Amino acid sequence: MSLLIGALTIGFILSLLALGVYISFRIFDFPDITAEGSITLGAAVTSTLLVAGWSPLPATAMGFVAGLVAGSITGILAMQFEINKLLSGIITMTALYSVNLRIMGRSNIPLLNETTLVSQTEKLAQSLFQTQNVVFLGWGVSVKDMAILLLIPLLITAACILLYLFFRTNLGTAMRATGDNAQMIRALGADDRYMVILGLALSNGLVALSGAVLAQYQGFADVQMGIGMVVWGFASVIIGEALVGTRQLGFAITGAVMGSVLFRLLVAVALRWGLNPNDLKLITAAFVFVALILPLILRRIQERKRRLARA
Repeated sequence: MSLLIGALTIGFILSLLALGVYISFRIFDFPDITAEGSITLGAAVTSTLLVAGWSPLPATAMGFVAGLVAGSITGILAMQFEINKLLSGIITMTALYSVNLRIMGRSNIPLLNETTLVSQTEKLAQSLFQTQNVVFLGWGVSVKDMAILLLIPLLITAACILLYLFFRTNLGTAMRATGDNAQMIRALGADDRYMVILGLALSNGLVALSGAVLAQYQGFADVQMGIGMVVWGFASVIIGEALVGTRQLGFAITGAVMGSVLFRLLVAVALRWGLNPNDLKLITAAFVFVALILPLILRRIQERKRRLARA
């Protein structure tokens, strides 16, 4: 049960990463690799501030702001200096590795003895339940795990609602329209370059926020924690689209969260069945491959059935 709860919790936390990747890849069609550095940046900034004595909420907010800055830099490189989109992300991601090391001062920062969102939630839950363990679906679960499992989905739901409402505003609609038809936006007198920069800032802000929360949940921040996260986010978006069957805004946002949780559960099942942790990235790549080709295979099967029906 603890493995399942942990998988669900991490899946919800990384859904912020999936939402960020959704904004860059789906809305703006921007192959932004910055996310691999941004998630570590959010964790590094938040962890450093927590160790310095900051309260968890302001420290987490600063991690989000750091992600905004990183995304803005990528956007400026691509839009203002007209550098190739992929190269812009690679440049920023490469630079962030050294920046993260500078911020952290070392490769790993432990948070087990620091006051974090997780520790505060645990204390609150223990004061309410007056026990160390509770029964959930017939299983004994620690109060900490149960409290985090209840808190994180609420936070993710709030973030999804705010994101949906933002993209329904005039500014958000203009950003979405920029991704669909930048030439039309320019014809209407709007600056499409500014829209892309703002979109990438928001994307990486969410990714960094995911890293900030993940570091507090895991109890440490590591300079290598961002490796492969872009693939994770993209897989979550693809799986989510397959689940909801549409790219409409509300369903797409919901699908990204569902895809992240399902993807994490698949990884947890693979580990439960005896997968060597060293093969985790290989299995992740395999899941992405299957998620990418499965819609094509299903489409071909449906076309073949229609042809047979006509014949």
